[in-house]
Amino acid sequence: MAKVGLFYGTQTGNTETIAELIQKELGGDGVVDLHDISSSETGDFDDYECIIIGCPTWNVGELQADWEGFYDELENIDFNGKKVAYFGVGDQIGYADNFQDAIGILEEKIASLGGKTVGYWSTDGYDFNESKAVKNGKFVGLAIDEDNQSDLTDSRVKTWVSQLKREFGL
Repeated sequence: MAKVGLFYGTQTGNTETIAELIQKELGGDGVVDLHDISSSETGDFDDYECIIIGCPTWNVGELQADWEGFYDELENIDFNGKKVAYFGVGDQIGYADNFQDAIGILEEKIASLGGKTVGYWSTDGYDFNESKAVKNGKFVGLAIDEDNQSDLTDSRVKTWVSQLKREFGL
């Protein structure tokens, strides 16, 4: 079975916690390698055909600081033939006009570099105004709101990971 590379940036620890939940749900560290983007290099992406990107939306619709610092480096990664899934952590009530923007920003860039987006997620059950992460009526990846809907996180992760297993062919 092909290993999955999960690359995340975290500011408060929430995104790292979700990354660990996803890793566990996908089968543990025998299946998923976790990479904190703050200590990652472009070559770290080469080993994976299936990639998961995790990024919280920070401030007003911005990338988390470590992803912001790595953003230009994405140009140096060959994403052709790679399946890429996204998850984001954000606050749909406090930041209703840019909920999950960060994963939308990353998905747009990585898709332009040849990455095939998988893991689209329904917007049903969320209450927000706008998001750069919505494409064709769905989020480009799993949307987590620990501030307002933490009671739904576990079931959302389980459902999404089940979908990813099919889409990744695991």
